[in-house]
Amino acid sequence: MLGGLVAMHIPDGFLSVPVSVILWVLSAGVIAYALVRVRDDLGERQVPLMGVVAAAIFAGQMLNFPVAGGTSGHLVGAALAAILLGPWAAILVMTSVVSIQALLFQDGGLLALGGNIFNMGIVSVAVAYAVYVGVRKVSGGQRWAILAATFAAGWISLFVSSLAVALQLAASGASTASVAIPAMASIHALIGVGEGLITLGAVVFLLASRPDLLRAGAQRANNGALMLVGGLVLALTLAVLSPWASANPDGLERVAGDLGFLNKGTSGPLNIFAGYSIPGISDPSVATVLAGILGTLIVFGVALAVAFARRKRTSASN
Repeated sequence: MLGGLVAMHIPDGFLSVPVSVILWVLSAGVIAYALVRVRDDLGERQVPLMGVVAAAIFAGQMLNFPVAGGTSGHLVGAALAAILLGPWAAILVMTSVVSIQALLFQDGGLLALGGNIFNMGIVSVAVAYAVYVGVRKVSGGQRWAILAATFAAGWISLFVSSLAVALQLAASGASTASVAIPAMASIHALIGVGEGLITLGAVVFLLASRPDLLRAGAQRANNGALMLVGGLVLALTLAVLSPWASANPDGLERVAGDLGFLNKGTSGPLNIFAGYSIPGISDPSVATVLAGILGTLIVFGVALAVAFARRKRTSASN
């Protein structure tokens, strides 16, 4: 653990101030453009779906799974968001998730928030969407290709974003590129398998139960209210399971420990629900579950509010 932090995202102290500022500027520019583009792309089906996907990703990220060598990984979810929502809405969903994690739960630093949004919300989404669409086009959209594209999008998006983190660490002087890149690549190549399989499992389930959500160009989903309630219940169920997540250090924490810059990580100034816990509750499992449920509902509300705001502006402009 990084001084009480849940080591899922880059904490403050790992990246230099200039690198952090550059990543903030880049992320802010892409987010602003995504807000403009989503006006045109956001159909009726994406409004509830944005909230559901954001909630599921937040809860899913709390469930670290073990990988080889006493390390753990966790879902990023960028590939799933890109497949279901398209790139621009997916960027806004991932931004909502990562921002709430940093602001309320001290999962990732505030100065490093631009970097976490850039890596998980922009790089991962862009790579996942490009791979998914590319494989489907080359194959003619056959069912087997959808499944292959889904796994590939999940694996490659996480692997490439880990390389982006390695380059940022090297640019910040935390390590050299020749050391950081192989270290991050070797661990996240394994974690990426988990990301690919989880994304694949979700898409297989949707192909069997709600294929309309995966149909290119579909702007309206049947039984939207049922999808909203069912998806939120699923996300809350994942949050309830969070105390049983692997306690092993995640990929970045493991690399930071191995390369000797783990102690550079610092806690942010906000201490609201730090470490995914509710103050005043002595039972850590209960505190984690309640924090997970609260975070899931907050992320759901934020993403849904963004979706409704974009949709209303689209209607007003027509």
